[in-house]
Amino acid sequence: MAKIFHSNSQLPLDMPNSISRTAKPSSEFYSIFSEEEILGIIHALEFRREIPLKYFYKGRGAKIWDDFYLKYLIPKWYGRSNVEIDLLKNNFQCLNDNIQSGEKINIIDVGAGNSYPVKKFIHRLNQLGRVNKYIALDISEELLNLSKRNFKKWFPLIEFISSTIDIENSCVPKNLFQNQASLEIDDTAKIFFHLGVTIGNHQNRDKVLQNFRDSMGKNDFLVFTNETGSNSEWDGKVRGGCNYHVEGIYEWVKNKIGIKNEDCELLRKYDLKTDSIVANIKLRNHYTINFSRMGIDKNIEISEGEEITIWRHHKYEMPKLMQEIERCGLQLVHYNTDKYKSHIMVICKVASN
Repeated sequence: MAKIFHSNSQLPLDMPNSISRTAKPSSEFYSIFSEEEILGIIHALEFRREIPLKYFYKGRGAKIWDDFYLKYLIPKWYGRSNVEIDLLKNNFQCLNDNIQSGEKINIIDVGAGNSYPVKKFIHRLNQLGRVNKYIALDISEELLNLSKRNFKKWFPLIEFISSTIDIENSCVPKNLFQNQASLEIDDTAKIFFHLGVTIGNHQNRDKVLQNFRDSMGKNDFLVFTNETGSNSEWDGKVRGGCNYHVEGIYEWVKNKIGIKNEDCELLRKYDLKTDSIVANIKLRNHYTINFSRMGIDKNIEISEGEEITIWRHHKYEMPKLMQEIERCGLQLVHYNTDKYKSHIMVICKVASN
């Protein structure tokens, strides 16, 4: 039976200068997402006017991200460095020293993507004979397939496990740490990575940190990266992901949701409410977005001039970062920044209290 929704949104009674259009998501849209994910998109659209960034890593979005990473973020032979790879290199000794000498380590890579950021770190750890297994987790099955191809090429002798997960909505499943022979939970020390400055893209950062905390044992560590600085001091210049990644997402949304080029424009700006830099689609005409497959029957009404957020990023100032970490039951072990003080790597453990 179809799920019937009743929208609180109403068509404007007087729209003399407005054109009303209907957008119907493509068949490819419905093939990419599960029913639960589509309902999540509908809810975010209706109540927050947002399509959460995490959904854009599924389907062809995986290739958009991989192309962006390979083109702009991977170090080149002529010397361009990768901030995260450099930070991992600088923090290798800290992490290695904090795990009991001689112990094996499980690497849990949440938001693994193409696994490039951890490649050199794992190579160095593997040379010391300390890698037990690598667990790649991501919301995108397509990215997990890419991760597996890359990882098995680089490290054919290290056990590789993968699973889909939305870290904003769930903890890391305990059965991933299960010993296959005894079916007991493996208590090998774990390093949880959440790289790619991804923490700043989440709509609910507290929930993400709490889910990590609830996934960790007393001997485990969480390592994440993000940009630093004041979001409100953004200079208006689009660069990095706010430029190249956003362009691909913008085209994806128009194509998959069914919004015409002439009916919208892309805006990038500082959003005071979320203290984030956002990329929004601004509609030039009234739109009804009609979701009508997979047992779903729902119209979302979006008025002329309204905006839909398709990308967000929050930079951290250190005092606020410390507050978030402590509020979520974590304890800072160590942190450092890159040479430009634009990016930070944070190492945490479960708070002792």
